[in-house]
Order: sequence, then structure tokens, then C-alpha cells
Amino acid sequence: MKKILLLISLITLINACSSTGTVDKDAQITRDWTVEKLYTEAKEELNKGNYTRAVKLYDILESRFPFGRYAQQASLDTAYAHYRDSEPKQALEELDRFMKLHPVHPNMDYALYLKGLVLFNADQSFLAKLSAQDWSERDPQANKDAFFVFQELVTRFPNSVYAPDALDRLNKLLDALGGHEMHVARYYMKRGAYLAAVNRAQTVITEYNNTKYVEEALAIMSTAYDKLGITDLRDDSFRVLQRNYPQSSYLKTPWKVQEMPWYQYWK
Repeated sequence: MKKILLLISLITLINACSSTGTVDKDAQITRDWTVEKLYTEAKEELNKGNYTRAVKLYDILESRFPFGRYAQQASLDTAYAHYRDSEPKQALEELDRFMKLHPVHPNMDYALYLKGLVLFNADQSFLAKLSAQDWSERDPQANKDAFFVFQELVTRFPNSVYAPDALDRLNKLLDALGGHEMHVARYYMKRGAYLAAVNRAQTVITEYNNTKYVEEALAIMSTAYDKLGITDLRDDSFRVLQRNYPQSSYLKTPWKVQEMPWYQYWK
């Protein structure tokens, strides 16, 4: 029994020494490096796609040289490395830390842009790509979070080099948010919850009136009010549809539930 305990203790000691040796090796290699050399080496690792190694070097840089422009840029680069390494949680944590410590940093527009990208791509999983997921079917909170970040960027920094791309993404997110409301409205219509469907369709008209879903939202409202027997509101919705979309197919054929064949989901 004593031999077994001795053997276990010896193995534990060897493992501990090995682990410590690895940590000490990293510290030893970079011991005499200047902040400039540390940053250059970390940046090279980042550019090569060696994200884990880059983050390790950035961590060493920030621990030894916690103040100044290199440490600040290291924080941004660390967030970018986590983003590229499919670690959104760590990227967001690093960006939030950076924004809290440096609220007036000259690269704040980039920090906001990167945060928006992390949130924008938060649901790009293998399953989502496999099923050609409609953006309006994403978790609406992820879309809203990304929307507000990009909106802050273009509002605070309208002349930023990142503003044009942020605007493009804002338009896509706006369309996705309106589309999500339409998905829910269609679901309620299918279930016969007509008042709930009206409320969702009304949200599309009032909050997402620049999207492609307004025409269908008006058609849903007209049909839902008809089902509820509220003829005056039905006629009002129909008149608005007729005035704004005189060529709409819903003027000839009222809106109805469309059942999607299973195989279309994969297209």
C-alpha cells in the first residue's frame, strides 16, 4: 500500500513539474523581450492563424506592460483572436473589458465594429449553414444585440471606415427582425390565434416599415380581422393594402396559410 501511495505521489510530482516547466519555458523565452518585440511576435502569430499562441503572448505583454498603447492594442487583438478562433464569449468579455477601461479610445469605432461582428455571426453554426437557415429564423435577441451595437457605431462614428459595412449589416438585421415578427404572425394565424397575429403584424408595420414584410402584414391583418368578425378594421387594413400595394396578389386572393413541403427546408 505504501509503495502504491509513493508511486501516486511521484507521478503527481512529475506532472506538476512538467506543467510548471511549460509555463516557465514561456516566461523564460520572453523574459528579456521588450514590449515592442512581444507585440510584434504576438501579431505575427495572429496573422498566421496561431490564435492560441497569439493570445498567450498578448497575455504576457499585458501582465508585464499593463499601461500604454501596446497593452491597449493587445486587448483588441486578443478579442479578435478569440473571434477568429470561434470563441465568441471570450471575445465579448475582452471587448467589454476594453470599452470599460478605455471609453474614449481612438479605436473605439473598431471595438464596436468587432463586437457587432461577434454578435452578428453568433449563430453561424454548422447546423444553421447546413439547413440554409433564414436569418429571420435566428434567435431574435442575437439579432437585436448586433443591431444595437452597429447602430451605436454609425451614430457615434458616422465617418468611420467601418460605418458603411455596419450600415449594410444594419439593413440585413432590420429585415431579419421584421421577418421574425412575420414568422410568429404566420404561426399564430395557423393556430387560429388571430388577435395575437394582428399584434405581430402591427409590429411589422410600425417598427419595420422599411422591410419587405409590410405588404404581407397588412394582408394578415385584413384576414385576421375578418376571422374575428371585426369588419371595420378588416376594411381599413384592406384599403391601406390597396393604396400602398395596388398590384398586390392579396387584393385578389386573401392571405392564407401556406404549408411548406419538408424538402424545401433544405434548399
